[in-house]
This record gives sequence, structure tokens and C-alpha cells, in this order.
Amino acid sequence: MSAASEERLARQRRVANRLKRARGQLDAVIEAVEDGAPCRDVVTQLAAVTQALHRAGFVVVAGAMEDCVGDPEGSQDREGLTTQELERLFLTLA
Repeated sequence: MSAASEERLARQRRVANRLKRARGQLDAVIEAVEDGAPCRDVVTQLAAVTQALHRAGFVVVAGAMEDCVGDPEGSQDREGLTTQELERLFLTLA
């Protein structure tokens, strides 16, 4: 397996781990709402979920940008994304 493939797999694991963490945090938010937790606690947990999702998104976009720089002629891993599309995706998360 090439170093680039190993890096992509490691990136996928990081994203999956962040999303699983966000899922756990979201479950905690739902439980807090159902239990009538104070607004401050619910909002704090929602902020944690939002942050976890943003971080996962940034890892995905950053990986696509790395692939773009590594293979500017267009690699299969870029999924046909142009530089402008990558920029839009990044700004969507910002």
C-alpha cells in the first residue's frame, strides 16, 4: 500500500472517529432535552456537537485539498472537485 493510500485511510479513520464522537454527543443532547435539562446545558452540548461536525468536515476538505496539491492534474480521490468547489466546501464549514 502506498504512503498516500495509508494517509487517506488514516484520514478516513479520523473522520469516522470524529463523527462517532459527534453522534454520542448528539445522543446526550437528545437525552438532556427529553429529561428537561437546563437550557445552558443543552446549548453547551449542542455547541460540542457542532464543533465535532465542523472538525470532521474540515478534515474531509483538507484531505481533498492535500490530494489536489499532491496531484494537481486531478486524482481520482478528488472526486472531480475543482479548486473553486473545494473553496466553496471549505467556506460552507467556516
